[in-house]
Amino acid sequence: MAAELSPHQLSEKHRPTLDRALDAIGTRAYWSPHPEHPKAYGEGGAPGSLGAAEGKAAFDAVLHTRLDLDQPGTDGWTGGEVSPYGPELAVEYPHADLDVLLPAMRAGIPAWREAGPETRALVCLEILARISARTHEFAHAVMHTSGQAFMMAFQAGGPHAQDRALEAVAYAYEEQMRAPRAADWSKPQGKRDPLDLHKTFTAAGRGISLLIGCNTFPTWNGYPGLFASLATGNPVLVKPHPRAVLPLALTVQLAREVLTEAGFDPNLVALVAERPGEGIAKTLAVRPEIKIIDYTGSTEFGDWLETNARQAQVYTEKAGVNTIVLDATDDYRGMLANLAFSLSLYSGQMCTTPQNLLIPRDGITTDVGDKSYDDVVTDIAAAVTGLLGDDARANGLLGALVNPQVRGRLESAAQLGEVALPSRAVTNPDFPEAVVRTPLIVKLDGSKPDEESPYLSECFGPVSFAVAVDSTADALDLLRRTIRDKGAMTVGAYTTSPEVERAVEDVCLDESAQLSLNLTGGVYVNQTAAFSDFHGSGGNPAANVALCDGAFVANRFRTLEVRRQR
Repeated sequence: MAAELSPHQLSEKHRPTLDRALDAIGTRAYWSPHPEHPKAYGEGGAPGSLGAAEGKAAFDAVLHTRLDLDQPGTDGWTGGEVSPYGPELAVEYPHADLDVLLPAMRAGIPAWREAGPETRALVCLEILARISARTHEFAHAVMHTSGQAFMMAFQAGGPHAQDRALEAVAYAYEEQMRAPRAADWSKPQGKRDPLDLHKTFTAAGRGISLLIGCNTFPTWNGYPGLFASLATGNPVLVKPHPRAVLPLALTVQLAREVLTEAGFDPNLVALVAERPGEGIAKTLAVRPEIKIIDYTGSTEFGDWLETNARQAQVYTEKAGVNTIVLDATDDYRGMLANLAFSLSLYSGQMCTTPQNLLIPRDGITTDVGDKSYDDVVTDIAAAVTGLLGDDARANGLLGALVNPQVRGRLESAAQLGEVALPSRAVTNPDFPEAVVRTPLIVKLDGSKPDEESPYLSECFGPVSFAVAVDSTADALDLLRRTIRDKGAMTVGAYTTSPEVERAVEDVCLDESAQLSLNLTGGVYVNQTAAFSDFHGSGGNPAANVALCDGAFVANRFRTLEVRRQR
C-alpha cells in the first residue's frame, strides 16, 4: 500500500521527541512533551489540537453512533456503556469473529517486523501525537466511562497516559537496539584461513498481543502494554472493559489510521468488544495465536491468567493493600493535608490509594506536640472533612463511584469497626444520577492480625482503616507481612528518625515495594511520574511488572539471527 507518511517525515517530526524520551529514562529527571493544562490545546495551543469546545463537540458527536473501524471478521455490533455520571453513551462497536480477525492481524507481521525498531517507534509516536491533539475529546470519554472528575480524566487519561505510552516506546526502542542490525565475524584459525561469517540480527515480535483493559484507568493502564507490544513488532488486539470501551476504541481508530498512512496493515491494531456476559477475555487468553497478555484488574482473574494462559507472556497488575506507617512528623499540618488528598482523590478508586494507616497506640510525636492515636485519627478525619466540605470542590476531587460493587463495599465496610469518619453522599448538580461519596475511615485493632482481619484484604474504593498497633516496630512487622502476603503498589511512611526511616526502607527493599517518605507538599503517594517513577515493582503479589522498565518490554520480542558464510 502507498504510504502517505514516509520514514523521512516520521523521523523529522518525531525523532527529537524519541531522543528526549531516551534521555529522560536515563536521567530520571522531570520531562513531559504532553501539556497538563487544558488551555495548551486548541486555539493558541498545540497546532492542530482540539480546544475545549471542539473536544466536547467531538465527544458528543460519537455518542449514539456506530463506531465502524473497518475491521475484518465483524459479525455484529455490541455496546451498552452507561456513564457513572448517568447518561447512556449508546455507542456500538464491532463484534469480531476471531477466526477471521486473528489471521488478518497476523498477516501484517512480516512488513512490521522488517520496518525495524526505529520506524516502529516513530509510527507509535505519530499515533500518540494524534491522540494528544484530541486530548479534550479523550478526557470526556475517560470521564464518562471511569467516573473520574473531568480534570483528573483530562490529566491522567490524557497527558499522563500518553507519557506512560511514550516511556514504554522508549524502553522498547532501547532494548531492541542492544544488538546491531548486522555484524561481520571472523575467527582466526592459525595457519588456516579464518572462519568468516556475516550475521544479521532482527528484533521480532512474539505474536499477537492481547490488552485486557480496566474500568478505572482505560488509557493510563492500557497504553503502556499496547505501545510496548506494538513498538516491539507485535500486533495488538484491544479487549476493553465492557464499561470502558470508548477511550480504547478511539485509540484503536487512530492507530489504524496512522498505520494505513504509514504504509502498514491497519489490522496490526484491532478492537474486540464483547457482548453482555460473553466473557471473551478467557476465550482469547488461551488461544494459541495470543503470545502476550497485558491485564489490569482483580487478583482472581489475574491469577487465572497466570495459571492458564501458558502459551503467552502474561503481564498483570492486580490488587494490593497499600499502607502508610505513621511514626512521627515535623510537619503535622502538611502530613494531614497530604493524607486527606491522597485518601480522597477519585474516591480512592486507584490502585495506589493508601488503605491502611498504621498508627502506634501510644501516638506519634509531631512539631505541634505529641498526638495520641485518637488525636491522629480525629485530625485526619477533620482534614478530609475540611478538604471536601465544599460540594463543588468535593465533586472535582471525588468524581463518581465507578460501579455498584464499589458502593456495596463502602457500605459494608462501615460495619467492620468504629467509624471515625462516616461517608456522606455528595450531589453533583450537573449529573444528579452520579453516585458520589466521601471517604470512610474505620478504626481497627492491629494487635493480632489473622487472615480474617479486614485490613489484610483490599477494600477497593473510598475506604481506609486506621489500624492501632502496639509500636512502630509492630507496624513494620505488619507492613512486611502485608506486602509479602497481599502485595502493595505503594507504601508511605512518616518519621523523623533516621533509624525508623532506614527500617522502613529495608522492609520495602526486602519485600520489593515502592516507598514514599514524609510527603507533605504537592506530591502524593498515589501519583507517579512517567520517565522518573516506577509504578509498581513487579516483585510482590500486587503486580508482576513495573511501569516501566526494561523487563516490561524485553520479553515481548526475540532477537533472531541469520548467519551467512562469507
